[in-house]
Amino acid sequence: MHIVIAGGHGQIALLLEEMLASRGDRPIGIVRNPAHVSDLEAAGAEAAVLDLEDAAVEEVAAVLSGADAVVFAAGGGPGSGAARKETVDKGAAILLADAAERAGVRRYLMVSSMGTDKADPTSEDVFQVYLRAKAAADADLRSRDLDWTIIQPGSLTNDPGTGLVTTDPAAEPKRVPREDVAHALLAALDEPATVRKQFLLFSGPDPVAQALSTL
Repeated sequence: MHIVIAGGHGQIALLLEEMLASRGDRPIGIVRNPAHVSDLEAAGAEAAVLDLEDAAVEEVAAVLSGADAVVFAAGGGPGSGAARKETVDKGAAILLADAAERAGVRRYLMVSSMGTDKADPTSEDVFQVYLRAKAAADADLRSRDLDWTIIQPGSLTNDPGTGLVTTDPAAEPKRVPREDVAHALLAALDEPATVRKQFLLFSGPDPVAQALSTL
């Protein structure tokens, strides 16, 4: 498969790119900084240098031409302010969906966040702005005639992945290794049961493929 990943230099994206490349797929990561190209190439991915905060939909659609799926794994980052939550976590996700429609790419996987349904609608706290931005991007994607999947991970850790997860909203603790989020994205690309589904993802008792097949 030919997969384009927005936010191609992020930790989850680099893990996913390596997984895709190792099984013979063609991952292409969209990055803003040309200095990051070598890291993507080391992971087995190609790189497209494009700033999703400034790009036109036609530019993004050109990168997506011929792709089987797109993955939104971009983010303003933990040190960014409220403005970049709007321009990246919301705006770039919507731009990627516009470009996917323009390029005729139906499959769209979104890395979202738990807690979007509990975002404070008036708070100016940056994390609340982030949750509102993710919620808006998710809602926009759900409104489209695309084969979307929205994964809402718990608190992300850098622990080694176990390959064992749950989608049970009541599960505790509500955290998950980034490596297992990448495994879930990979599995979702192959699992029809994930199409037009939104689900939480935490560490749990079930192999990733099994957990996603029962959605």
